[in-house]
Amino acid sequence: MCEPCVRKRIKLVQVPENIPWVRCARCGIVEIQGKWVHISEEEIWDELIQRHVHFHKKAEDIGLALETRTVSDRHTLLHLQVEGVIEDLLFKEEHTMRARMANGVCLTCTRRAGNYFEATVQLRSTGRRLSEEEFTSLRFTLDKVIEDLADDPMFFITSEGPVTGGYDVVLGSKGLARTWGRHLVSEYGGHVAESNSTVGRKDGIDVTRLTLLYRKPGYDIGDVLRWRDHYWRPATWTKDGAIMSRIDRQERTGATWRDLESSSVVSQMKDHVSVDIINEDSSVAEFLDPSTWNMAEVRVAWDHEPRQKLRLARIDGEWLALHKLGCDSEDGGKSI
Repeated sequence: MCEPCVRKRIKLVQVPENIPWVRCARCGIVEIQGKWVHISEEEIWDELIQRHVHFHKKAEDIGLALETRTVSDRHTLLHLQVEGVIEDLLFKEEHTMRARMANGVCLTCTRRAGNYFEATVQLRSTGRRLSEEEFTSLRFTLDKVIEDLADDPMFFITSEGPVTGGYDVVLGSKGLARTWGRHLVSEYGGHVAESNSTVGRKDGIDVTRLTLLYRKPGYDIGDVLRWRDHYWRPATWTKDGAIMSRIDRQERTGATWRDLESSSVVSQMKDHVSVDIINEDSSVAEFLDPSTWNMAEVRVAWDHEPRQKLRLARIDGEWLALHKLGCDSEDGGKSI
């Protein structure tokens, strides 16, 4: 065939007049090939073009330019300029198609509206009642876990709120609950207990709900504890307990949660003070007592280096110099 006849019979691209797409009327996410995802408007148009615009099977060196024009809240015109090579002939075409948005409801919003949940995480403590700030800090870690995980429509919070003795969070995913539990243990120590209850059957399979109980220890890394008739500081968490660092000498030992049940917190990190030394020798240092502004003496820690500040804890009316832990660099204590 001659070139004019070839151009009449061959179309570089087939473009439909109208193409539908669905957005959730509640949260605004978009359905793409059966999945609900968060994408930008530009990515929506790219996705629609890839799915609905079909090029000739012999086309090569294809180029495409796109311009959009919003007609209404639901309708957007997509103007396409396309060029490509077929059998050494350059084809250039212009097309217009209309993207029609329809409202839908995603799986997450459907289940949220029905108060659907799969797991309940109970935040509790051992040894002492946690403060409001501590519960807020624990709860904040859930937002970070959800942000770091892959986008999953089941990763949502059904309800939450304070209860007697703690704080409960009801979640739409068992996997999210377990991931958060592991994060809490690695970040704050403590331990997690799981229990499952059967709530029905679906397609011959038991439907269960998970209750995950997280107990945070009443002490944190760097606090001073009285344990085994000596003063210790938790240096780091382990899977089954903590690594304890003794204050009066260079000694470390592992302790399980059961071992530490007999311990008591005598000074928290937030109550420690950091003071400048006025005079010192190999074992004793003089400083201004921040409670009386009089000269006071304290035995220096076993790892003390000359002319460095002292980290002190007040226990039973007496000052105790603390050795250095890695957490001290993050929280230097109150400077005096």
